[in-house]
Amino acid sequence: MISVTNLTVQYGNRILFDNVNFKVDVRDRIGLVGRNGAGKSTLLKIIAGFQSGDEGTVRIPNNATLGFLHQDLQLPKGKTVIEEALTAFAEAKKIEKRIEQINIELGERTDYESDSYLQLVTDLADATDRFQLLGGNKAEAEAERILSGLGFKSSDMNRLTDEFSGGWKMRVELAKILLRQPDYMLLDEPTNHLDIESIIWLERFLKDYSGAIITISHDKTFLDGITNRTVEIELGKVYDYKAAYSKYRVMRVERKALQEAAFKNQQKIIAEKERTISRFMAKANKTKMAQSMQKQLDKMERITLESEDTAAMKITFPPAPRSGQVVVSVNKLTKKYDALTVLNEVDFEMNRGDRVAFVGQNGQGKTTLSKIIAQVESISGGECKLGYNVEIGYYAQNQAEAMFPNSTVLQTMEGIAPESMRTKVRSILGAFMFSGEDVDKKVKVLSGGERARLSLACLLLKPFNLLILDEPTNHLDMISKEVLKQALNQYEGSLIVVSHDRDFLQGLTNKTLEFRDQKLHHYIGDVYAFLEKRAVDDMRDVEKKTQAIISTKVEKKTKLTYEEQKALQRERRRLEKGVEKAERRIEKLENSIREIELKMAKPEFYGSPDEAEVIEKYQKAKEQLEETMENWENAQFDLEVFLEENEE
Repeated sequence: MISVTNLTVQYGNRILFDNVNFKVDVRDRIGLVGRNGAGKSTLLKIIAGFQSGDEGTVRIPNNATLGFLHQDLQLPKGKTVIEEALTAFAEAKKIEKRIEQINIELGERTDYESDSYLQLVTDLADATDRFQLLGGNKAEAEAERILSGLGFKSSDMNRLTDEFSGGWKMRVELAKILLRQPDYMLLDEPTNHLDIESIIWLERFLKDYSGAIITISHDKTFLDGITNRTVEIELGKVYDYKAAYSKYRVMRVERKALQEAAFKNQQKIIAEKERTISRFMAKANKTKMAQSMQKQLDKMERITLESEDTAAMKITFPPAPRSGQVVVSVNKLTKKYDALTVLNEVDFEMNRGDRVAFVGQNGQGKTTLSKIIAQVESISGGECKLGYNVEIGYYAQNQAEAMFPNSTVLQTMEGIAPESMRTKVRSILGAFMFSGEDVDKKVKVLSGGERARLSLACLLLKPFNLLILDEPTNHLDMISKEVLKQALNQYEGSLIVVSHDRDFLQGLTNKTLEFRDQKLHHYIGDVYAFLEKRAVDDMRDVEKKTQAIISTKVEKKTKLTYEEQKALQRERRRLEKGVEKAERRIEKLENSIREIELKMAKPEFYGSPDEAEVIEKYQKAKEQLEETMENWENAQFDLEVFLEENEE
């Protein structure tokens, strides 16, 4: 058991931890939560021994092992991915060399009855047992399994870690921790650089993990999936809840309500006693009684309302100018980086009001297509057209890095604000929690969360009707994410959002675009509808199975009879006709809806004799369109499966 006792940490006038106490048992699964800057990462560093407090102690059991994933990691250069992962088996490697030495020595000895010979045999047995216990006999296979689960391909295993980005290096470090299987696992934002598939894989791994886990994460779904306890840090204090994140939020509200009720009740009692004491003090024969009551009142343990950090952004996106019906049209688009093809002849059309989630493994082209649509990236072939009157608001994944580090917050905003918005810059910054002297801070001293808020604030300076957000929740705490999601739900324009955060995406979009193997795969509904449609938790497993099925079908095709080939052709025509029929029906309904909308847009429509009839017809057409879109999706899916299984 790890125990944190009377921990105090202070930076200047700011108290980060004020006499904090809590314990971590061997099977605890703790989600460490709180606002950005509350001290979550600092607490993990103190527990891991990377930092010390001003006062207090942290006690860790003797011989207990810790694994610490932090944000400031540095991998040594010159090793391949698999070599670096295998450093997790350093002890096993030493024991393996010792086993080899003992075997060589035993092969050279002939004094089979001597004590030293028998001791060598005993040492060999002990070393072999320890080697197997550490997993040394299956180290490479296990390392490849963990790395694959975290998103590495077979072709990546022998590439140098130097070739990978910081996010992928973090995955290698995470793999090493998972392979070591420490008694206590400390994970600081483990999902930050993972895609949905890898996050789901990690959840499943950690659910079966035998040790204790303390994790910092802004991914609500991840926390709900793996934790059974939530420790909240707020204004120097720690509050412990025996529940996962969603239940903790409910319990927190209940606790605050009970505390407030108890406080009000006690204040009422105190006021009554003070009035009684005042009356008795005015009477000579009751002075002693009054003094006695005052002493009792002075000894009363007073209930105090806990301080609460309620600061939050206030986001209201500007009204979206009306665009044409087609917002984005992508036809046979190809994007290559030298010999690497990221997107190969993909098609995508987005209509006014569409809200689309881009999902899929990292490196599949989500950010690339976002940049192309935002007109900050060129194409290698095909075309990408914006519709009539489309104005883009674009939040890049590395938006904060593009800012001038020596500019102040205020200068950053004023530098991009149109003349008409200059007078509103300070009020917008205030809404994003930059007030007073905060506006004079230089960008280079801002935290990740502050830079993210500044980047979002910059979006509000110009009106747009197509908002493209690439990983907008990176560096945002839970409250800020909720505020952003609420604002996006109220936003009237079209939306493209790249994110791996399932809770953030849930209910936010009505279409999902999966990027896989240089192609786009279209789904109706939000991210959970997409996951359900795919009928998987780990989409990578499905891709492997699909490839195996395709290989089998290709082998069988050479043996098909003439009649069987004809039957396949008839089935293909049937499926294609189903798709075409649904598409014609969709086009007809959309035209009908547009005609009704034009009629309803006229001022004289409301109050006319046929108002109710037209509105009823409009609602019915919308319902039919939704149903037909579902039919089209199913027909398209069936056709894609057929073509994959019977590919020429």
